[in-house]
Amino acid sequence: MNRQQISWRACINGMGHFISPYKGKLLVAVLATILATALYTMNPTIEGMATTQLANDASDILEGVSGAHVHFDKVFRVLAVLGSSYLTRALLLLASAFFLTNAIQQTMHDLRGALQKKIQKMPVSYFDEHAFGDVLSCVTNDVDTLSNALQQTLTRVISGILTFILAVAMMLRINLLMTMLALVIIPLVILITKVFVKRSQDLFDLQQKTVGQLNGTITELYGGFNEIISYNKQEDVARQFEDVNERMRNSAFKAQFVSSLISPCVSLVTYLTIGTCAVVGCLQVIQGVITIGQLQAFIRYVWQINDPLSQVSQLSAQVQAAFSALRRIFTLLSEEEEVQEGTVKIDKASVGGNVSFEHVRFGYDKDLLMKDVNIEVESGQTVAIVGPTGAGKTTLMNLLLRFYDVKGGAIKIDGVDIRDMKREDLRSLFSLVLQDTWLFSGSIYDNIRYGRLDARKDEIISAAKMANVHHYIRTLTKGYDSLINEEANNISQGEKQLLTIARAILKDPQILILDEATSSVDTRLERRLQEAMHRVMQGRTSFVIAHRLSTIRDADMILVLKDGDIVEQGTHEELLEKKGMYEKLYHSQFAGQNFDEVF
Repeated sequence: MNRQQISWRACINGMGHFISPYKGKLLVAVLATILATALYTMNPTIEGMATTQLANDASDILEGVSGAHVHFDKVFRVLAVLGSSYLTRALLLLASAFFLTNAIQQTMHDLRGALQKKIQKMPVSYFDEHAFGDVLSCVTNDVDTLSNALQQTLTRVISGILTFILAVAMMLRINLLMTMLALVIIPLVILITKVFVKRSQDLFDLQQKTVGQLNGTITELYGGFNEIISYNKQEDVARQFEDVNERMRNSAFKAQFVSSLISPCVSLVTYLTIGTCAVVGCLQVIQGVITIGQLQAFIRYVWQINDPLSQVSQLSAQVQAAFSALRRIFTLLSEEEEVQEGTVKIDKASVGGNVSFEHVRFGYDKDLLMKDVNIEVESGQTVAIVGPTGAGKTTLMNLLLRFYDVKGGAIKIDGVDIRDMKREDLRSLFSLVLQDTWLFSGSIYDNIRYGRLDARKDEIISAAKMANVHHYIRTLTKGYDSLINEEANNISQGEKQLLTIARAILKDPQILILDEATSSVDTRLERRLQEAMHRVMQGRTSFVIAHRLSTIRDADMILVLKDGDIVEQGTHEELLEKKGMYEKLYHSQFAGQNFDEVF
């Protein structure tokens, strides 16, 4: 995503906010981990006691000491204590895993919920600038990456730090000289880790970004799978996918390879340290400074301090990927939301639907598309908007819905500037029917009810009848309970359009927007759609964007747009008499020309 990334401090603070409700469970998991680690660091000493006892007994027997024998009772007592320690540690680790998993998964649940709510509050302009697949990757892949890292690293980090501290303490009790030799490993490992982590973090950031690009490409390519097949573009799609897949491979290889170099370097340092300590330790045993059991315990403690250091290298890739995911998540959460400002309270029932554009200026960037747009629409009028591609037809409606704000001038409804209304209140006045229909996976009943969730069943059926779709629904085996699949391709385009009109009718809006709603259906369905739209437009202010001029002859006002400006306006007959742009456009329909050829 092409966003300005936020600081690590902000990311950590934000994560703390989500974890806070489950800190009790985390505390239990941490305490269980601490106790399990304490037992773990005691075990080498206990094991050494058994070894020392056996070594002393064997020495006494070899020297012929009177009554010398192996004290199995003492050895078995040590082994019993050792077995109890191992069992207790296993139970503590089980408890830790249970509470930790519960807390982390609850946190991820809340984090995904927060991302979903955030996306709902984002302005439309945000999605013009960011690929949908990239946003989707943030909600799915990045959260999963963070979840896996927390699940596998949190207790291991705590255990590793505590193990290191306790192991060093136990080593100091055994022998100071050997401990100093063993601790040489620490600065060397820190240096190795610092060098490789610094080089690999940028690579992991690139890897997470490429994952988002890969998801975006897949969403874009296979969202139009039928078109790809119909145009025989499978090879082109394969090449496009291979390109982003290759970039994904390169970024992942570089990140993982650089990070994986830490482990063999740390292992080399560890083995050299253990070899040195073993030689010095044997000399200490020969001199009687330490026992054989203490030497055994000391070597085990060297391995124990190596464990957390090795884990740093093993978890390095996962932790760095998690940090990259964390930054992407909280960068999205920190994005500016669509402000629901507004001081004027709107009573929907009393809104008449008078709409005025007063000297409106607007552009998506520094260049203005609309320089001085003025429109006066009275309540209940039908306004048709025509013009070539890119003339600003849909932009006009986007401004009316406040998907974007004007750069100058004002848009008013019943004399109230829409910027003085809350966006939610403003949009409650509208129903929008688009050329690209949107239906969700579920029953036909629920798809219509989406227009007003508290609607009664008889109101839903009435809306379907007004939309000319009730008869079609009754012909289905399950009627209103018939399911629409995820792609909504188990019903025809025309029926989908009628369902969205039924949804719009159910909402009972003051203002209706029809954006080329009949452009992709046949003549028979067009008549049904026209009848349905005529019913829903009665008594409402309506804006109709259309290419088929046959659908707008009866409009109260027709606006002809070119390059963002209104070049003509009037009724169908008035515009034909002017013999201007509209007249050329109207006759072009019979000559088989398109809008862009005329203009």
